[in-house]
Amino acid sequence: MTQTTTCDANLKIVSGLGDAKPTKRTSQGLDVLQLDSRTYDRSLSCVHCGLCLPACPTYTENGKEADSPRGRIHLMKGMADGLIKPTDEVVKHLDLCLDCQACETACPSGVVYHELIEETRAKLAPTRKKSFLDRMIQGVFYHVFPYPTRLKLALLPVRILQKVGLWKAIAGSTTKFLPPQLQKMVQMLPPTGALWESNLATSYSPTKASEKKTKVALFPGCVGSVMFQDVNRKTIDLLTHLGCDVVVPKAATCCGAIHHHGGDDEGARQFARANIDAFLKPGEEPDMIVNNIAGCGAGLKDFDHLLRDDPAYAERAKVFVSKVYDVCELLEKLDPPAPTHAVKKTVTYHHACHLVHAQRAGDPPLRLLKQVASLKVIELVEADMCCGAAGTYNLTQPQMAMALAERKIRHIEQTGATLCVMANVGCAMQIQSEADRLGVNLSILHPVEVLHEAYFGAHA
Repeated sequence: MTQTTTCDANLKIVSGLGDAKPTKRTSQGLDVLQLDSRTYDRSLSCVHCGLCLPACPTYTENGKEADSPRGRIHLMKGMADGLIKPTDEVVKHLDLCLDCQACETACPSGVVYHELIEETRAKLAPTRKKSFLDRMIQGVFYHVFPYPTRLKLALLPVRILQKVGLWKAIAGSTTKFLPPQLQKMVQMLPPTGALWESNLATSYSPTKASEKKTKVALFPGCVGSVMFQDVNRKTIDLLTHLGCDVVVPKAATCCGAIHHHGGDDEGARQFARANIDAFLKPGEEPDMIVNNIAGCGAGLKDFDHLLRDDPAYAERAKVFVSKVYDVCELLEKLDPPAPTHAVKKTVTYHHACHLVHAQRAGDPPLRLLKQVASLKVIELVEADMCCGAAGTYNLTQPQMAMALAERKIRHIEQTGATLCVMANVGCAMQIQSEADRLGVNLSILHPVEVLHEAYFGAHA
């Protein structure tokens, strides 16, 4: 009884965001948000203690209860109970959530917040009114980013202009006239890259066949395989050096995270099924599936949840998830010998949210880096606070994304390091582009790049 009273009181405190009077439950429209009962039960675990508040980037930035995990849970539960309507103001607070899952790490009650926010967004998506710009950006998200060939084609004019030295001048003179979302998209483009990034081979043998340990399938990623293919190649070098037989399934596709976080759960399920078919071919199943992109890894490890009600794929999804490892998790599991090359660099380390919070695998990269001779790792304040990338969040919520990136970069500056290591391409693009905008001397490295230098030398 006390809990119900507290909930009702908090609903009023959080919002003034809609009609606080109960509305008639109906399956038509969204007078009531129809959540899966298993998802709805997640909201009941919240005891309103507030320990999530200092972990939440948006609440830390603006101090608004409705932009905290606790506040958003009240809004979502209120909609499901028919106490709050999904007004534009309510949806605005839900949209501002990064889904970084830091609140889950902080929560003593084990609230699985991301299932609530993700299903709520999926249920709200069909009712959303989208501007032409919103539809255009969503079209890029859904129909360009997940497909490497399309992404290469879209980037080709930019790459040509970069090669001939005209891109910086053209972008500088025209970007300021674009809407904020498109300005951010242009800003995030890596300054250099191959005109047309080559694909990986389908298989790589261990350096010494006699030392073969295991068969590993590499998940190459969509954006990662176009803009950060060198990290994939260095990942393969490390794995084959440690005795792994590495395969790269030709039919591997996007992990579906872009669609899932955007509210298109069925699109995400289609990608999940395609990847399960690609990686778990009968008689060709790998011992492990490795990825080097934290956001993709979190998406891959969520396949069993996405497909839990699919009779044809539910069990296969569990098998798939049981084989998925972040590259640093796997490297540790392989019990590698100490690297032999000194890396005389001073770095700091940013925890990618989807590695430290979503996958709970934040420690392996740091432990591996500490084994590298002459590498100095300076602790970063708020290392596990989101940088504002959050998948495509920095393109849909550019103002909050920029504020969080600047907060992160100021902490990096305080370390004195001009190199920051992180395990996610989204974080890398976000922090590098914002550092460039702010005129901060900063370069980004993936843990794999540091480890590759430690094992093979600087010029390998």
